[in-house]
Amino acid sequence: MQRNSKPKKKPSAKLLLPPKTTKHFKPQTASGVQVKFSRGIRGTDSILLDSKPQIAFVGRSNVGKSSTINAILGAVVARTSSTPGKTQEINFFEVGGKGYFVDLPGYGYARMTDDAKDKIRKHIAWYITSGEAKPKLLVLILDARVGATEHDYELVSLARQEGHPLLIIANKIDKLSGNDRPKVMAKLVEEFPDADIIQFSASKKENVTLVRKILFGLLGIK
Repeated sequence: MQRNSKPKKKPSAKLLLPPKTTKHFKPQTASGVQVKFSRGIRGTDSILLDSKPQIAFVGRSNVGKSSTINAILGAVVARTSSTPGKTQEINFFEVGGKGYFVDLPGYGYARMTDDAKDKIRKHIAWYITSGEAKPKLLVLILDARVGATEHDYELVSLARQEGHPLLIIANKIDKLSGNDRPKVMAKLVEEFPDADIIQFSASKKENVTLVRKILFGLLGIK
């Protein structure tokens, strides 16, 4: 896919294209790696002292965050709650013995009380800004049909302030027509000029191989 952004000073947003397929060790899942749930936390925990790298996933409720994680890992490990916004723990999944996928709570669910929404926002902000967690990458998952919301902009602002690298995954891209896709992606590039952006479909497995290679590479999995 061609870049749609106007020339900007580096770092600049870029749309990433699929590479050739690669192999991974110990084929315990469809992704070829061993994956296990380590623990769920609500604050300071010894797992944060582990030197293994962390890749944190965050996104609004109903964007398909759990489905995206499961598609990348090739196994159903992240729970998809029947009640969006119900899960409030920060869940750690050890990937290939090399690092962690960290599933942050979904935010912005309309039917949650204001107090519950505020608790989740503070919980996410703690992980991003406290300094206890040191994510190697933040993966922001959006619904491509909806685009970025106010809460997404707030999260990106926090990530920038803390200097965390950011990858944006535009999930559910398969729900858009061929004519709408370039428009949506071009808008995201304009809105987030310093992030890498990938169009994605957890249900259709579109660009799963690309995202898997990027994230596993950051964990040292070849």
